[in-house]
Amino acid sequence: MSRQGGRGTESKKMYWYLPFISPSASLQLMNSELFTLTYGALVTQLCKDYENDDDVNKQLDKMGYNIGVRLIEDFLARSNVGRCHDFRETADVIAKIAFKMYLGITPSITNWSPGGDEFSLILENNPLVDFVELPDNHSTLIYSNLLCGVLRGALEMVQMAVDVKFVQDTLKGDSVTEIRMKFIRRIEDNLPAGEE
Repeated sequence: MSRQGGRGTESKKMYWYLPFISPSASLQLMNSELFTLTYGALVTQLCKDYENDDDVNKQLDKMGYNIGVRLIEDFLARSNVGRCHDFRETADVIAKIAFKMYLGITPSITNWSPGGDEFSLILENNPLVDFVELPDNHSTLIYSNLLCGVLRGALEMVQMAVDVKFVQDTLKGDSVTEIRMKFIRRIEDNLPAGEE
């Protein structure tokens, strides 16, 4: 009888499988969805805490900058990317490796300036804005401005001062999301006197 009891229990077991290709892929998807939901709650709270969209935009950029300053170490350790030799190579690393690694997307790189010091990242799909619709009273909110801060902070840690801003945004009716990046200058290491 004890055998039959064991068999009955075993036949009632239910197995759950996530409908994804690999366990790591499903984990990455869950992480990005959790981040998207958490990010939405963060922006909502900032809109409650600050009087106008400009202040919220500044806070998102500041938070992103602080994330970028810390994230660069993780990125360099996980990606095994060496030092970039020029801004074009930097653009490739950002679009093809960093965005893919952290957001699961690969933006296209377009609209290079003649001097090669400015380009656009075109995001056909911005995972931060899934299920988001801007209310009419927040028409000047740059919802994904955190990304600009992240890029600025991370690049500053590898001695590149850049200007990063949104030019187009699907939340505002544009067909794509466009982030414009401009190289400002190389940041020189400040070595103590006598160590040059």
